[in-house]
Amino acid sequence: QVQLVESGGGLVQAGDSLRLSCAASKGTFSSYTMAWFRQAPGKDREVVAVMRWNGETIKYSDSVKGRFTISRDNAKNAFYLQMDSLKPEDTAVYYCAAGESYYLTTYHLTHRYDYWGPGTQVTVSS
Repeated sequence: QVQLVESGGGLVQAGDSLRLSCAASKGTFSSYTMAWFRQAPGKDREVVAVMRWNGETIKYSDSVKGRFTISRDNAKNAFYLQMDSLKPEDTAVYYCAAGESYYLTTYHLTHRYDYWGPGTQVTVSS
């Protein structure tokens, strides 16, 4: 079993950058598909970015494409989300998720992921 924990959230101004990290406090996720999701108040949880275990097949949501970059370091058992040019609409709780498989057309669905972190708050002021 894998236990995930996110860090790096905070309060920033529009245009600033943040780097979120996801670490495995128990187990290893080097063979898992990893993803970042986010959930704003009153909205459904949505996928932000996804990466397969080997670093291939990277997917980004249209709303963050060109601004966010996903990466992983399997040797360190760590997973990252670099967020640049932040906007107020990026405000949300961000979650790290790990899945045992990669689903080509349904990677964006929350039930495709087996393990979740507790989330970290990102607030972007205008």
